[in-house]
Amino acid sequence: MAWEVFSIIGTIAFAISGAIIAMEEEYDLFGVYILGIVTAFGGGAIRNLLIGLPVTTLWGQDMMFQIALSAITLFFLFPHRLIRHWHRWGNLTDAIGLSAFAIQGALYAVKLDMPVSAVVVAAVLTGSGGGIVRDLLARRKPVVLRDEIYGVWAALAGLVIGFGVVAGDLFLYVLFVVITVLRILSYTFKWRLPFRKLKQSTV
Repeated sequence: MAWEVFSIIGTIAFAISGAIIAMEEEYDLFGVYILGIVTAFGGGAIRNLLIGLPVTTLWGQDMMFQIALSAITLFFLFPHRLIRHWHRWGNLTDAIGLSAFAIQGALYAVKLDMPVSAVVVAAVLTGSGGGIVRDLLARRKPVVLRDEIYGVWAALAGLVIGFGVVAGDLFLYVLFVVITVLRILSYTFKWRLPFRKLKQSTV
């Protein structure tokens, strides 16, 4: 039950996230649909490739495609005054999608009896893969590759689930809220991972 819920939440959140980026880049309606769909399903496709599942399993998710298309359509038709603060909407839906899909990906790997390392990889790829593809198509630097804390939260979800720290749907929902809040706090307060610059400043 939890796996299905997180699939739906992640699909809606990332479909809207992709639509927001497409509208910001002034894509036409077709481009909005394409970027929304790619964002919603890109992470799952990449995960399937790396853990040995056929990509064709993606095409069996008819209901999820319908949910994604409906979410994109509704958001596109929203009155402008309701989405004028698109940046906040984009960050929020991205945080929700990251959390939901990271947990969903981890649960998927656990269901296949994979080791903890594979569970963490599945969580990171499912949670951030769609966003990576979205940013690349929009000619942006992927959020997960910046010094901003992003993929770490997906890895944390994978570790918690992989080691069996949480058990039962209720605890998974709590984990979903915690990861979402941590992601929101990280971009609100600009938390950063350590990084080094190789470029020398010119005087």
